[in-house]
Order: sequence, then C-alpha cells, then structure tokens
Amino acid sequence: MSRRTENVGFCCIHCGRAVVPLSNGSYRNHCPFCLHSLHVDIMPGDRRNVCRGLMEPVGVHYRKKGHQIVFHCSRCGALGLNRIAEGTQQPDDVNVIVGLMRHGCRG
Repeated sequence: MSRRTENVGFCCIHCGRAVVPLSNGSYRNHCPFCLHSLHVDIMPGDRRNVCRGLMEPVGVHYRKKGHQIVFHCSRCGALGLNRIAEGTQQPDDVNVIVGLMRHGCRG
C-alpha cells in the first residue's frame, strides 16, 4: 500500500466527526477533536494491527520530537504514543490536550 492510500480521512468512531488526512507527510491516526484513535497500526501508517480497539487518550508525554498523546487500548490494553498534530488543516484541540496534561501523565 502506498503512503497516499494509507493516509486517508475517516469518521471518528468515538465522537462521529469527520477527520481529514494530514498533508505534512505524516499519518493522521487520531481524531483532532476528541483525540481518540483506533488500534490499527503495528508500525506507524501500516494499518496492519488486527486489534482495532478504541484507543483512549490518557496523557501527554514529551520527547525530542515534541509532545505526544499517550493512548490506552480499551480492547487489548496496549499503550501507544502519537505526536500532536499542529499547524495542519485540523490541528489537535488544545483544550483537550491541556485537560490531559492536568489529569494524565506528563512524561
């Protein structure tokens, strides 16, 4: 599968809002409005994970690459990280991120 076919828009399973793909060369894997995701990747963008559980945002972590959302899979319990999407057509909701920083892990 090419990067173009893997980086597509979707309807958020959690909040129902339409999400557009990123145009900065990265993959959109979470909703910019509620920050929820689906457990679909083994490696970023591969869409090969069969779990497909709802990934709930549980905190914010900081690494060299910048702030990342910490996710917990409601189906298999896996934890995952994804960079916060900034400067895009649909940037991640800052108010939701700040809420995570107040109540979740900060790294």
